[in-house]
Order: sequence, then C-alpha cells, then structure tokens
Amino acid sequence: MANLNKVMLIGRLTRDPESRAFSNGGKVVKFAVAVNNRKKDASGQWVDEPCFLDCEVFNRGEGGRQADLAEQSLRKGHQVFVEGHLRMDQWTAQDGQKRSRLLIRVDNFQFLEKRDGMAPPAPAPRPAARPADDVVFPGEQEGGDPSIPF
Repeated sequence: MANLNKVMLIGRLTRDPESRAFSNGGKVVKFAVAVNNRKKDASGQWVDEPCFLDCEVFNRGEGGRQADLAEQSLRKGHQVFVEGHLRMDQWTAQDGQKRSRLLIRVDNFQFLEKRDGMAPPAPAPRPAARPADDVVFPGEQEGGDPSIPF
C-alpha cells in the first residue's frame, strides 16, 4: 500500500526564525507560517480563514545549509514557499498530560521576496511574440492542397 506525506505551502512568516545548534555541529531553525484559506461566508462574501503552521528546517547531509539560510535570510512578514512533510511532535507537559501537534519538517524552501541588501531577481527574458499575420495554416500556402479540410 502506497503512502504519501508531502506538503507545499506559500505563506508569510509570523515571527522571526529561532535557531538552536547541536554539539555535533548541526542546527535546527524553527519558524511559523500563516496561510490563508478562502471561503464564502453565509452572505456569499469571500473571507480569509488563516491557518498557522509551525515549521522546522535542519542542516542535513554534506554541505547542508538550509537552516543557515533560513536563519540568515527569513524575517517576520517575508513570503516563502515551503516544501516538506508532516511530522507528529509528542511530549509530556509539566502537568503530566501528553501533548501532540503536527509540524512541517522542511525539505526545501524558496524566498519569494528579495532578501535584505540584494537586488530583486531579474525577470526572465520573454520570447518575441509573432504577429498573427505570420501564422500559416495548411492549404493557405502556395502549392498547398485545398482539398484538406483543415
């Protein structure tokens, strides 16, 4: 039986990232993202229903720098694309009750705004549009077969 655990979101950070370093040289950076779900209310008007999601990103693998990049570049209010998977975080609270929450373990993320001190990315060049007069259909060319119905 197949399983799939994949999350892709575009949202804004609700707070500055918080980082923690490990004794083995690793690092985790935690942040939260707000995503709006749009729905119609009883009067038929569109309203935003915010969803707040906790995320964590690690420095993984050889040369992994995802956590470093998140810590250095992401700030409250920045828009970001997050790709990752859901993970259940479970713990026992001080009052002895078991608690749990879903969070997103970030596998990849992309900045959707320019980073501080950097120029915005240049737009990709667009191919020149051909005028509609240059379009040639079968049967319209000289020597074309006029019996072709298209």
